[in-house]
Amino acid sequence: MALLKLMDRKMEAFAVASNQQSFELLARELHGLFGQNWGDVTFEAAGEMLGRGAMAGDEVLIVCVEAQDELTLEPVDAFVRAAKKANYTIVLIAKDVSPTALHHLLRLGADDFAPYPLPDHALANIFERLRDKQSAAPSQTERRKSRSGVILPVYGAAGGVGSSTFAVNLAWEMATSTRKDDMRVALVDFDFQFGSVATLLDIPRREAVFNLLTEPETLAGDTLAQAMTSYKSVLAVLTSPPEVMPLDIVDADFIERMLRILQSRYDFIIIDLPKALTDWSAAVLTQSETYFSLLELDMRSAQNLMRYLRVLRGEDLPGEKIQYILNRAPGFADLNGKTRVGRFSESLGVEINIFLPDGGKAVTQSGDQGEPLANSAAKNPLRKEIKKIAATLVDLTIEARAAVVD
Repeated sequence: MALLKLMDRKMEAFAVASNQQSFELLARELHGLFGQNWGDVTFEAAGEMLGRGAMAGDEVLIVCVEAQDELTLEPVDAFVRAAKKANYTIVLIAKDVSPTALHHLLRLGADDFAPYPLPDHALANIFERLRDKQSAAPSQTERRKSRSGVILPVYGAAGGVGSSTFAVNLAWEMATSTRKDDMRVALVDFDFQFGSVATLLDIPRREAVFNLLTEPETLAGDTLAQAMTSYKSVLAVLTSPPEVMPLDIVDADFIERMLRILQSRYDFIIIDLPKALTDWSAAVLTQSETYFSLLELDMRSAQNLMRYLRVLRGEDLPGEKIQYILNRAPGFADLNGKTRVGRFSESLGVEINIFLPDGGKAVTQSGDQGEPLANSAAKNPLRKEIKKIAATLVDLTIEARAAVVD
């Protein structure tokens, strides 16, 4: 059953199994309980849907495990962990599974369990118990609606200053650091022409992105979810389209609507911006919490940033939101370099808040391999600094939200 067809109707349950044919009797039971409002998917497909937010949030996930799954239990294990992190209800169906594997999966947090073949009325009784348990609690959809995502755009003052690398690695560090919490991270590539997020993570550019941009009237939560890709079931990614498109293919209203949808579904939205300024650039800056602007200690960055600042002042835009980041900054012992930084900052009239070290060849190699630095060069100094920034952003957001609740 095609995933896009599944998304055409409101799903109430998903049966997730490596081999659906091993659980044919379960399919009959589910058809009797849910009619056409259920779907069967593999662990890989379900993890993809879960990671990019393609599920509504209140479906019951029926995890079907058989003896052959014990040989490679990692996909099942990873999916159950991700689903529990997202607060989904999980029913475990076990067929000829050893007590050790069954005990392990139950400890991951399954809400109920039944052996296969199913005893009479077992599934109906399970769902009745689950409905009674959840009747007094808010649904996952309601909890998701309460999200108020923090928008963090990343802008490069000149080509090659490392803005895309910073955006990708910041998003990955934030996503991995919040895995144990009910927090979701999205990475969005707004460079519709030559965006490199897909390349840096080695993920495909989806045709659904092209359709979304060429038919802006179709923008909604479900169409946006179909256009997004899940990276390792941890990070939701909206890549640039597979074809080169003009940056003005969409207007400011479209971007504002997209950002509102993303804010309702994710806690952090990192946006990789194009170098060119567009009609919707102001909308991104206005709706952002913090706006990162990367530059290097060279004349290109200085002149481009001067022109950019004149635009901000001329349009009366909130320039105080911008945090200036100097990439490939001079080292601790480079006194001459530090003097140059001081002059650079003073001449531009801005305060450089963050200094990123030169990560060397490992950064280029990481991008060529399509891996975040955390996976390919964990001890790289650039990776360590980005990890600190990610941790600070997460901690500040958690503290701010706690203060609002109090």
